[in-house]
Order: sequence, then C-alpha cells, then structure tokens
Amino acid sequence: MDRDASRVEAISDGIFAVVLTVMAVELLQHGPARASGKALPDALTQAWPSYVAYVITFAIVGNIWLAHHNMWRYVARVDQALLVFNLLMLLFVAAIPFTADLLSDNLRAGATEQRLTAALYGGALLGETLFFNLSWWWARRHGLLNPDLDPRLARAVMLRMLLRPIVYLIAFAFVFVDPFLSLLVYLASIGLFLIRGPGNLPKAARPEADRRG
Repeated sequence: MDRDASRVEAISDGIFAVVLTVMAVELLQHGPARASGKALPDALTQAWPSYVAYVITFAIVGNIWLAHHNMWRYVARVDQALLVFNLLMLLFVAAIPFTADLLSDNLRAGATEQRLTAALYGGALLGETLFFNLSWWWARRHGLLNPDLDPRLARAVMLRMLLRPIVYLIAFAFVFVDPFLSLLVYLASIGLFLIRGPGNLPKAARPEADRRG
C-alpha cells in the first residue's frame, strides 16, 4: 500500500520544535547572572557570542523548517529511501544546537578552536542541506510528487534549493580565513531566502467579497 507523507511531516515538525526549544534552553544558561560587583551591562556584553550564535542559528533552523514545509506540500507519497533521506537530514538538524553551543563557547578562543568549531557548525549545515536536496531529487526521480505538479515548477524548486548548499559551501570556505566572516555569510543567506521564489507558500487569497469591494 502507498504511504502518504503525513507521518513524515509530523515527526519532522516535532524534531524542529525540539531543536528550537533546546536552543532557547541553552540561551537561558547565559542569562544575566553575574559575579559579585560586576555590572549587569558588563555581564550581558560578556555573553555576546551566545546571543549571536542563538539569533543566527534560530533564523537558519527556522528557514530550514520553512523550506521543508514548502517542499513537502508537493510530496504525495513516500518510499523507504525517501524516509531514510529525511531522517538523515533531521540527524544533522538535531546536531545544530550542539555545534552552535560549541561555536559560541569558542568564538573568543584561539584561532584553532575558532576554526574547528566553525567547521563543525558549517559541517552540520552542509549535511542537512545535502540530504534535503537529495530528498527532493529522489522524490522527483521516483514519481513521489503530486502528479498534478507542473514539471517546470518542480525544476524551478530544485534550482532554488541548490542555492543553500552553494551559499553554505562559501561560508564553510570562509572558516579557514575568518570564522566571523562565515557567520556573516550565513546571516546574509537568511535574507536571501526570505525573498519569495518558486515553491514558497503563495499569498493568502482574499475573500471574493473583498476582491469585488
């Protein structure tokens, strides 16, 4: 019997929710507690790497969830390989908070620690986007998409998805120049994917009465 995509979306949404929650819990560890005699502004300033890592990572994971939500609207059924690819994608997504925490702890460390933790962070993102794109490729190739989907739209969605691995590869390359530059590339990529493109959710249709009025 054919298997639909509803359970895949359910477990994926659950893991995304846990990942975002874990990141918020990690941030609580860097709250305004401070040593005796240390002013609150100084304590907050001291923890700036944690805030930077949290904001950038939350935005990246949120962007991945949006792309995943948009993509799976077109998947009508699944097979075993697509389930495995999606699980492998989620494996890397679930590792992102760990790598983000390592990165925030070492942004003010030596150059070796900065590059190593930034490389681990970038590796988690690259692994995620690799299996994300592989999932779409497999679904297209094996007829798992909605049969009414225009093949031209399917191709346009694929080309748009390829932007993320390209941008993440560029960011990964910057790790060996300056880890802070790689973070800026990730930040810029978030703005890039906020631009509406093929496969994104359409604008909500207005009620007929509003259109006539």
